Amino acid sequence: MINVEICCNSVESARNAKAAGAKRIELCDNLEVGGLTPPENAIEECVRKLKLRTHVLVRPRAGDFCYSQSEYEMIKRQVEMCSRCGVHAVVVGFLHEDGTIDVERTREIVRIAAPMQVTFHRAFDECTEPLASLEQIIDCGCHRILTSGCAASAETGIPMLHQLVEKAAGRIVILAGAGITPQNAVEIITKTNVSEIHGSCKRTLPDGRLITDEETVRQLIDVVKKLK
Repeated sequence: MINVEICCNSVESARNAKAAGAKRIELCDNLEVGGLTPPENAIEECVRKLKLRTHVLVRPRAGDFCYSQSEYEMIKRQVEMCSRCGVHAVVVGFLHEDGTIDVERTREIVRIAAPMQVTFHRAFDECTEPLASLEQIIDCGCHRILTSGCAASAETGIPMLHQLVEKAAGRIVILAGAGITPQNAVEIITKTNVSEIHGSCKRTLPDGRLITDEETVRQLIDVVKKLK
């Protein structure tokens, strides 16, 4: 069974995803800059009213993933807020300036977040040594890695995604994401053996806002369900 996670940038997007049959979302804000931490009321709406399995992006600003101490303290407070809201997982990523994993901060967030799961997000795709970084993230206790296979999209990253799945050997979930559509999802899944995929299924509204498209989510879920 392949798990499908839908990236939602608002409660409205989450409602659309649920209407299309989605069970799990990654909730964020400001998707235009790659996603930031969503507001508490949006988190509560998705967890308590929509009753979706809600993974929340915890990222205080756009830009790189090398945070100052004050930014890191904010991240810790946001993780604690997610815990109070009943969130199922937090999505974080920490790098050093040389492109290596910030193991100390990652390990501490795993400890603070428990019993919530922790996904290491696409900061992974900027690391200098993907296979070594995989081992470090596993050692930190993270539950999954959201990755395009260190490429511009999951489709072009298929070779590395396959390598990561093999190297992980069930010790951590490799969540394939970036540019996944109903048209390419089957190829990505079958060629990499990933057990989870992440798609935004977004469209642009006339006023320029991005929103999760209900019909695209439905198509994505339907093609995945047909896989044996």
